[in-house]
Amino acid sequence: MAQPPLNWRAPDGRAEALAALNAAGAEKGPPWAVSTRPVFGEGPLDAPLALIGEQPGDKEDEEGRPFVGPAGRLLDRALEEAGIARRDCYLTNAVKHFKFVQRGKRRIHQKPGAGDVAYYRWWLEAELDLVAPRRVVTLGATALLALSGKPLAISRLRGPARLQGREAFVTVHPSSILRAPDADRAGAYAGFLADLRAARDLSVADLPPAGVH
Repeated sequence: MAQPPLNWRAPDGRAEALAALNAAGAEKGPPWAVSTRPVFGEGPLDAPLALIGEQPGDKEDEEGRPFVGPAGRLLDRALEEAGIARRDCYLTNAVKHFKFVQRGKRRIHQKPGAGDVAYYRWWLEAELDLVAPRRVVTLGATALLALSGKPLAISRLRGPARLQGREAFVTVHPSSILRAPDADRAGAYAGFLADLRAARDLSVADLPPAGVH
């Protein structure tokens, strides 16, 4: 696993520490030659849910924000239908830079490998420690690998799980729904929506009863 930069030190205050973490990760750069800028996570500290995706896409890289492309729009729709406010979630990616191949004017997405995921894992772990969500939703296989530290099958683990000491919920990435055949897309979306609703309910159940500290 790649180690954090030697100059990474968390200052007092979690918001300040998160900003310092992102600055240190940005200075370290990606493990490949061609890239633009990192896309940081966004959302409140102590968010009930943190949602982890794979990596920024072309649109996310342009705007510098996570989940603003086609998959992000589908996620926004599903969150709204599940009764989850995006502004109350922390959204980030396992890999912080857009990995792509340039073909003419187009930038073609390249799936990050296990080495890429390991390179960024220190960043993701520190990020989640600072944000301190009650439950982490892994969106897709890359996010599951990043949180668990080993390749695991979504089909076997889909649902609530405990990964590396964190309360998690394993589900698919919204981009997989966009890629599904037309005949299967409605069912895939319904399953994803059910997962988000279950994760929402579990994040509330994670809270201690009133008066218990």
